[in-house]
Amino acid sequence: MKLSKWSGVFPIALFAGLAGCGSRGPQEVSAQAPPPTVEVAEVAPADADIYVEYPGQTYARNMVDVRGRVEGYIEKWLFRPGQEVTAGEPLYILDLRPFQAQVQQAQGTLQQTEADLSFAQRQVSLRQAEANLAAAQSNLVKAQQDYERLKPLVEQDAAARQDLDAAVAALRSAEASVRANQANVEQTRLTTETQVQSTEGKVQAQRGALETATLNVQYGTIRAPISGLIGDTLVPVGGLVNPNAAQPLTTIVPLDPIWVRFKVSEAQYLAFTGEQGGPAKQGPKLGLILADNSVFPQAGKVANSLNQVDPRTGTLELQAEFPNPEHRLLPGQFGRVRYVAEHRTGALLVPQRAVQQNQNIQTVFTVGEGDKIEARGVKTGARIGDAWLIEQGLQPGDRVVVEGLLTVRPGVVVHPVPYREKSAPPERKAD
Repeated sequence: MKLSKWSGVFPIALFAGLAGCGSRGPQEVSAQAPPPTVEVAEVAPADADIYVEYPGQTYARNMVDVRGRVEGYIEKWLFRPGQEVTAGEPLYILDLRPFQAQVQQAQGTLQQTEADLSFAQRQVSLRQAEANLAAAQSNLVKAQQDYERLKPLVEQDAAARQDLDAAVAALRSAEASVRANQANVEQTRLTTETQVQSTEGKVQAQRGALETATLNVQYGTIRAPISGLIGDTLVPVGGLVNPNAAQPLTTIVPLDPIWVRFKVSEAQYLAFTGEQGGPAKQGPKLGLILADNSVFPQAGKVANSLNQVDPRTGTLELQAEFPNPEHRLLPGQFGRVRYVAEHRTGALLVPQRAVQQNQNIQTVFTVGEGDKIEARGVKTGARIGDAWLIEQGLQPGDRVVVEGLLTVRPGVVVHPVPYREKSAPPERKAD
């Protein structure tokens, strides 16, 4: 929080250099020294947000190990360690020649099997067997006719008995031939159906083999499974990629959103969920102070918490989610998570360097009537930027000494001038 004027909202305390002490010449010893000049800040009521802060650390969720899906040798890799990658972006290219050869082999095998299936489906053998059966049936009809024609002639002694016997033998042979050809037709039909089904199964299996070989060619280009920041490669060019290897090729860390874990007490946890609320409640908006005291520009929220309070420490881990579209935050950074616990109207703030601490006693020097220094005991509250919130000991309009503290003591007359900021406040917006 930036406090630019002590008479306005949010005054800021700044540390200044010590006032220099000049030497006096012999002729000045007997002369009366002028009042020391001190810089004072006038206490004025201001509206202030009182923050509660917790130490936290950033981390990434859903970090992904990049692994190959086929075995092969790395021909090239296409990224720089530490760069941002997007999902689907190619990272590694394997030697594709073995996979392309498998595709060609699978295509040839499939074409041959499809030809076998087409031949089986034409049922050439079955049609030949059916033709043989038809010929046998025709012979049977002729043999039956010859027998029926000769039988009455033999009975009338108009034909030789020998001719009738030959006709009977021919009829019996024709009947046997028909039965044999009928059995052959049935057997050929079953064989043909089995062959068609078997060949159809082979075609399906070989189509699957071709699809697998085609996929292996695609898997020969290893792509980023998610978007994020990629690490260093752990397998060099020429190295063997094994899908079952314990070590991944590299890792990708998603950065947006970034997560921050921090711990709070059970009572503080209720400030986030509400007395009647459950873990689903989001609680207040969170801010994040980085290690350089800059304020992260994106507001966060409590996304979830662990499922129980740690009995050893009495704390509960909360996990906050912060948008990180510019990828300013990286996993492992430390900071302070904060939220507005109270908005104070008419708060009295003084620069931190104006408050003197002696064991448990806090004191400020004020300029009273006649510009005389007075010592005041105060009680400070929360720290707000570079200022202390004063709970007791000061009133609006009091003039508090900020610079020149080493030159004053109670009862000394001083020459007060307005306090001037000499350095930028350390808490600032992150670029």
